[in-house]
Amino acid sequence: MKLYALDGTPSKEKELLTEFQEAREIGALKIGEANLFFRVRLRQYYIPFTDIKRCFRRVYMVPATMCCGKGNLDIENLVIQGEAGELAQIQLPGTKAAKEVIRVLRQKLPEVDFSSPARPKTEEEAART
Repeated sequence: MKLYALDGTPSKEKELLTEFQEAREIGALKIGEANLFFRVRLRQYYIPFTDIKRCFRRVYMVPATMCCGKGNLDIENLVIQGEAGELAQIQLPGTKAAKEVIRVLRQKLPEVDFSSPARPKTEEEAART
């Protein structure tokens, strides 16, 4: 198996593969000792913890009509940001998994900002203030 950096170059480090195999798996995400691994289609990517500057949950609410009525499907994502901006958005299996990932990452990365960035104001909100 090959592990790829975010720029698409394959890694040749044996230690990285060992860390990947021992990492804790939550959905398409694996949390290792020094790296965060995630799957996109058939490729496994990794981000070193040292490259992560901000980490937060992003929830998309998709309107859905089902047999018994209407509602929203919540799609949970983990967003990873670095110095240059957003590095990755990783879809997670549900709210419980998303909260667990954030909890584990908070323990491993106490220096990282876990708050979501401020949402830009709409024209209507800007006009009211």
